[in-house]
Amino acid sequence: MKTLKQAKIGETATVVKLHGQGALKRRIMDMGITKGVEIYVRKVAPLGDPIEVTVRGYELSIRKDEAENIEVA
Repeated sequence: MKTLKQAKIGETATVVKLHGQGALKRRIMDMGITKGVEIYVRKVAPLGDPIEVTVRGYELSIRKDEAENIEVA
């Protein structure tokens, strides 16, 4: 299982499954990250948190703990 946290800069990944539950999963879905959507990894902060991505045509910053709950292919 590969997560968004493990994706490299410049890589485009497709969401396979969202893990987690309750408010965390709802927050991720509210940001537009759902099954089947493509995510492009733009930048990663020097210490690895946050990760800047492009999803559905807009830029978004995601924390490492949120990125661990997004399974990608």
